[in-house]
Amino acid sequence: MNFIPERLISLRKSLGINKAEAARRLNMSAVGYGRYESGEREPSYQMVAFIALTFNTSIEYLYGRTDNKEGTVLTISSNTEPDLFFLIQSARNDKDLLDRLLAYTKK
Repeated sequence: MNFIPERLISLRKSLGINKAEAARRLNMSAVGYGRYESGEREPSYQMVAFIALTFNTSIEYLYGRTDNKEGTVLTISSNTEPDLFFLIQSARNDKDLLDRLLAYTKK
């Protein structure tokens, strides 16, 4: 699998952020991030997974296996979204609640 730097550039631009902000969000140096975008360095699989999670896309998109930018994983933190986190935790443990929530959402 080969990482496609152009996909990273496209994602960054679609988010409306510069390279420095992208590097900050990924907790890395701007120089290191720039090497990913220029193709001088290929990120590890773990880093690609972190990029996908951070920029709300998929690993498959970054490796060119799909053209769909949409993410396939959503992370919900109890620190930033406590009510939503509680709701999802509750629904995971109660099939009836999950069915009711899904039916309501689909309406």
